[in-house]
Amino acid sequence: MIAVATTKMSSKGQVVIPEELRNRMNLSAGSQFVVVGEGDVVILKTLTVPSMKQFDRLIRKARRQARTAGMKPRDVERAIAAVRGRQ
Repeated sequence: MIAVATTKMSSKGQVVIPEELRNRMNLSAGSQFVVVGEGDVVILKTLTVPSMKQFDRLIRKARRQARTAGMKPRDVERAIAAVRGRQ
């Protein structure tokens, strides 16, 4: 069920997420969000750490894609060095 509520922004730019939504979504102090805005739309997306199972799936998928692309471990090392500015 989609929950809809209204809130307003404080003079410091703070927005309160209504208690009902916080409880329903298991949000607590310190919860982190990605904030996306365009036009008159603002979206808050919670940041969550993937479970080990999800992480393992992501790693397997990345490795398959790297093999398909013909990448070698040294290619990855070079790409990391380039991004870090140590070519």
